[in-house]
Amino acid sequence: MDGGAHNVPRTVEDVFREFKGRRNGLIKALTTDVGDFFQQCDPEKENLCLYGFPNELWEVNLPAEEVPPELPEPALGINFARDGMQEKDWLALVAVHSDAWLLSVTFYIGARYGFDKADRKRLFNMINDLPTIFEVVTGVAKKQVKDKPSVSNHSGNKSKPNPKVAKISKEEVKDEDGDEGLDEVEEDEEEHGETLCGACGENYASDEFWICCDLCERWFHGKCVKITPARAEHIKQYKCPTCSNKRSRP
Repeated sequence: MDGGAHNVPRTVEDVFREFKGRRNGLIKALTTDVGDFFQQCDPEKENLCLYGFPNELWEVNLPAEEVPPELPEPALGINFARDGMQEKDWLALVAVHSDAWLLSVTFYIGARYGFDKADRKRLFNMINDLPTIFEVVTGVAKKQVKDKPSVSNHSGNKSKPNPKVAKISKEEVKDEDGDEGLDEVEEDEEEHGETLCGACGENYASDEFWICCDLCERWFHGKCVKITPARAEHIKQYKCPTCSNKRSRP
């Protein structure tokens, strides 16, 4: 259950790489895989924990039996609160506890290998450059897309028939519209530089395919939600995995 902690990394870069892997796994559980995560957190079961692993996988399981455990343990009993509060509030609560667990695991590993003050500071700064799991799950860290005038400005591509799709390169815009079109894309990159993917939490990039959920209005990398540009053109109303699971759940 330690997720590969036997070969504990020794450098700041290695520890940060493991942190990102665990973080990505936890974000998947609370966003793209939220339906499966919800089902596994049965309140009728014993104290359950949410684990994130360095290989970007996640697991809901009982806590380790050994005392003290090899690594700090996540919050116990997340499943007990599942049906006693609003789902979005419950997911936010799990996200906060997951952030706390990630930090404790990361700095525990650093302490095991004698990270000094400079190493700890560098590690924290690398971690702090990423949005927290809570910020990704609740959308706090990203700009509200609904406040923007139109999605076509998001991509700079006026030829896209689907207003919820964004993907274009600077070269394409220059060929179609000349320098003026290129200026639009450059301005758009500045405007949307802080927009984050609702699944992985990474920043917006103009050369990547993105799609916006019509219900929650969060943006996602197409690869994160398994939507291709060709498929997106035929979607009249796109619903992200989180919103789809909410509507299908009784």
